[in-house]
Amino acid sequence: MNARASTPSLTASVDGEVLSRMVRTDQLVVVRRSVLTAIPINVALSFTATLVALNSGKAFEGLIWLLLSLAVNGLRSYICRWPIALAPGVVTEEGVAVSPTGRPVEWHLRMAAAMAAASGLVWALIPLLCNGYSSPQAVFYLTVVCGICAGSVTYGIAYAFVPISFITPALLSVVGCLLYAGGFDNVALAAMVLLYLGALARGALQSDKAFREGSRLKNEATALASQLRQVHALSLDATQQLAFRASHDSLTGLLNREGFTEAATLHIAARDGRQHGLLLLDLDGFKAVNDAFGHKIGDRVLQDVAGWLQRELTGMHATLGRWGGDEFAVLYTLRADRQAPTAIAQALIRSISFATAHYGGHLGVSIGISVAGDADIADMISFADEALYEAKRTGRNRFQMFDKALNHRLATRRDVERDLLHAIEARAIGVWYQPIMGCDGNEVHSLEALMRWHHPRHGQISPEEVIFAAANTGLAEPLLRHLVDEVCRGMRQMEATGSSLAAVPVAINVSPREMAQLAVDDIVLGMLKSRGIAPRRLQIEITEEVALDTHATRSRLSALSAAGVAIVVDDFGVGYSSLASLRSEYVRQVKIDRSFILGLSSSPGNVVLVDSIVQLGRSLNLQVVAEGVETQEELDALRALGCKLVQGYHLARPAPLVDVTAWASVRAVAAAAHATAPAAAGAA
Repeated sequence: MNARASTPSLTASVDGEVLSRMVRTDQLVVVRRSVLTAIPINVALSFTATLVALNSGKAFEGLIWLLLSLAVNGLRSYICRWPIALAPGVVTEEGVAVSPTGRPVEWHLRMAAAMAAASGLVWALIPLLCNGYSSPQAVFYLTVVCGICAGSVTYGIAYAFVPISFITPALLSVVGCLLYAGGFDNVALAAMVLLYLGALARGALQSDKAFREGSRLKNEATALASQLRQVHALSLDATQQLAFRASHDSLTGLLNREGFTEAATLHIAARDGRQHGLLLLDLDGFKAVNDAFGHKIGDRVLQDVAGWLQRELTGMHATLGRWGGDEFAVLYTLRADRQAPTAIAQALIRSISFATAHYGGHLGVSIGISVAGDADIADMISFADEALYEAKRTGRNRFQMFDKALNHRLATRRDVERDLLHAIEARAIGVWYQPIMGCDGNEVHSLEALMRWHHPRHGQISPEEVIFAAANTGLAEPLLRHLVDEVCRGMRQMEATGSSLAAVPVAINVSPREMAQLAVDDIVLGMLKSRGIAPRRLQIEITEEVALDTHATRSRLSALSAAGVAIVVDDFGVGYSSLASLRSEYVRQVKIDRSFILGLSSSPGNVVLVDSIVQLGRSLNLQVVAEGVETQEELDALRALGCKLVQGYHLARPAPLVDVTAWASVRAVAAAAHATAPAAAGAA
């Protein structure tokens, strides 16, 4: 849904975890600054030490050491400029490179310590330039090493591990050389260097602790000050906006659902006895705007449409609101000098293309109309919504009046929604099965499970209506569980009776809405496991659009396929992504839509299309099923094209399990008799 970002909520105190991340970020920023400041000094001292080495006859060793020092310092300088990834809730000062793909702060701190250790190891090699601090230049080198270590601690106040990592190898190298040289003076000096190392490390830790405390207080004060400013701004703004926001849509400025309902109720009450027209508008093609241009452009389109409606309905004293998403509602009182609702709807449909300049494509509008004099606004909305659904179902970019036929359908749907839960619990919703045959018409390859519900008042309810009702009433998951359970029970029943169909897989249809909103993989695999049914015995039929839907949907299909459940693309050839859907690694079978099979023998165009799909399936190692086979001519044409699997009324109609198993038994007996007849004749 397109909407403006909500106002940040006020928190009672600064979150401790966020505060800790802020402190860590401050440490990294200061560490980087201190390293970049110290590196020129380090380089200068390196050149000085190298010059002394050259003067003392250690030219080769000095130059090698200098190259190591320059390489490490260059790498440290480079790493200090790497972008960092800020944790949620953390901001940093300007000039710090930040990237969502960067490494986290903790990683950079550890890297800074590691590179400091590398630099310290370079300085630990100084004994190579002065014969283990025994040459005449030893005092100079010892002074430089102790000095640079002190400078490291002085600069590295933010994060103790950086200076400690630097000074430890450098000073321990001094200690080791002095101890190796022996003698009271050298041993005493080594002890002093150890004390010096301990003092520097203690100072670094104390500086680190003080810095973290100061950073914590600073960030806490900054965060609290920011919150106080928010509180002050909210308190000034709340009084002015509270009443408006309660009844108006924040994006378009129109009445929202609650505001429109209240205003429409008052509108009807103030004009008692008159007829009122309610138009419910839904933008056609708006999803494409959001998908192609993003929600920001989508929001602008909605704002433009709101302004367009206000201009088009000027002078009608209409109540106008945004009903939700891309739906708008208009209520006005019918009078002789005003246009009829159908004329207004036609005018709006004609002018919708001029509503916005933020979208270059074709933006249409479907309109549902309800006219009443004494109806409640909730009923009028329900009537108009039913008419709107019919307008979109029959072609979009058109209007539909609510009439008796729609009233009957609405009553049916309400009854279906009301009775659905009881039907699931009472197992009134059953499953019929239709065989999928080999092209020779003899072998049963698999079964398709088809939902059937005979409503006590309205008779047979189509699967689409049941699924729609389940989605509206929050019963999609119980319905799916019930259907899977029915199929599992059917499999067990076929096994118990020794049916010839006991080993064939059974396909169950899963709608796009179910696949998008439910954890279908967990539900199906969990129920199969609890019923002791092997996943390979179940197939899931989906539409080709579902095969390329969201990442979550694809991951569910992959999980099902990995467990052994075969994924079947149903109605193949009529979606927008036909070829792309076959590239999915989890698809094992495709079913050619019945529209291509109808009259196949007399349609050269369909013959070419079906042949292409069959050949493509063969190339991709996919099973191809032709569904909707209703005549012998169609079956013969499919055989000629090499289609191995077929389904349709010509072969077998959907039927309850007991009828299907009986049908299969009769065929099995007939097939056995047919097979033994030639053998008996040969023996005779």
